[in-house]
Amino acid sequence: MKKALAQNPNLLRTLIGLGLTLILLLAYAVYGATVSPSYYIYESHSIENEVELGDPDRFYDEEENKTTWTWDSNLNGTNLTWVNLSGTQLVIGATMTISNAGGFYGHRDLGNPDAEKFSCETECSNLTAHSTLIDSTQEGEIILLTSPNPAIRGKGAVYADDLVEAEKKSRDIISNIHTPISVKITIIENGSRNVSPSVNLTQVNEEFSDVTQFEVDTATEFMWALAAVIGCFSMVLVPSFTLYIAARAKQKRTEIKMERATISLGISEE
Repeated sequence: MKKALAQNPNLLRTLIGLGLTLILLLAYAVYGATVSPSYYIYESHSIENEVELGDPDRFYDEEENKTTWTWDSNLNGTNLTWVNLSGTQLVIGATMTISNAGGFYGHRDLGNPDAEKFSCETECSNLTAHSTLIDSTQEGEIILLTSPNPAIRGKGAVYADDLVEAEKKSRDIISNIHTPISVKITIIENGSRNVSPSVNLTQVNEEFSDVTQFEVDTATEFMWALAAVIGCFSMVLVPSFTLYIAARAKQKRTEIKMERATISLGISEE
């Protein structure tokens, strides 16, 4: 490299020219990506409603010495995403269950903000009945999803030719009907219980909000990309410049020595 730079100073100009050319191409690529992107961002909003349950049915099993409470109700299955069941005033050791013939996705870490490396898409189970055991407090909770696909909730992206097509695709993603809509809640407590537990059932439905064309901050994106290109070329140019300067300095020292030697020889000859 040192010899090549010493013999061909144009190599540095070639590298600099190549770097400037790549920067211009990069600027054009960033500009082209921001003029008319084909990606659109859609958003939906959640509507949470409490499901009316009414009074429970009570059944006491003398042989098992257990009291069973049941509630029956119907959900709004249009764009249904979440179903949350909570119970209070429960006996420790009681079992709380929610059943639906269509099935829900559930996991003990679903809805837990402290859960680590949890993905409902891979770990949630689709069951027609989900249960929880009341083992330490007099409260229990079951959080369920109709689908683990996050695209049907909140925000997502679609690829489309125009805004009309993007809105249609967005609505198709969000739109779903969960059937059947009937649910059954069952709580089994030990002993003969006459006071029913307090149960609350809520459901969350999604509604389409808006879709907009994806945009990026051209100046910011260009600066980040430019910094990356300059950084990469600096790794090539800095060593090259260093070797070139060192080679030129060495060559100059050699020339000075030769000039001094020539002068010395001239004096000697006289």
